[in-house]
Amino acid sequence: MVQIIKDMNEFKTFLTAAGHKLAVVEFSSTWCGPCKRMCPIFHAMSVKYQNVFFANVDVNNSPELAETCHIRRIPTFQMFKKSQKVTLFSRIKRIICCYRSGVMSNPIFEFCGADAKILEAKIQELM
Repeated sequence: MVQIIKDMNEFKTFLTAAGHKLAVVEFSSTWCGPCKRMCPIFHAMSVKYQNVFFANVDVNNSPELAETCHIRRIPTFQMFKKSQKVTLFSRIKRIICCYRSGVMSNPIFEFCGADAKILEAKIQELM
């Protein structure tokens, strides 16, 4: 099931409820063609991956949340664990503790576009 998120309070509650599980948030809009194509696929994934939390944010109805999450294009999918966006650094940290090479925390587990295969591959990788 895909939860509809309308504001920052609902967003924080959603991420808290997900806890250690993967949370996938789709930022989209009703007027966007690629978003319309991804909608039924995203809903099907929420049924298929029941141990993953899925949510949708309509950027027109929640412009301040879209801005806070740095959404520039739609559809955009962001992945979270423990209320934090999954980043390159958070993935490496699990493998190499105290690695001091200056790795930047770029959010690589975020992508824009209507590519269901990429979305599903990221979900499978991060579950």
